[in-house]
Amino acid sequence: MQSKTHSLAEALMNVLIGFLVMLVAQMVIFPAHGIYIGIGTNLSIGASFTVVSVARTYTLRRVFNRYTGRS
Repeated sequence: MQSKTHSLAEALMNVLIGFLVMLVAQMVIFPAHGIYIGIGTNLSIGASFTVVSVARTYTLRRVFNRYTGRS
């Protein structure tokens, strides 16, 4: 079974990589759809979704560990 610390570290790494991919994608996709916002707004939007993503990923990891760890 994975420790809570390891679950959090894995979730944070996953989300950090996702954040970087999302930031680049937003900077390409938004202008292609006529949406022009500054880097600060891009970072703010990304940070908001990142917080939600960390909580979601950590919670799901703990739920799966709880039920897969049982014999």
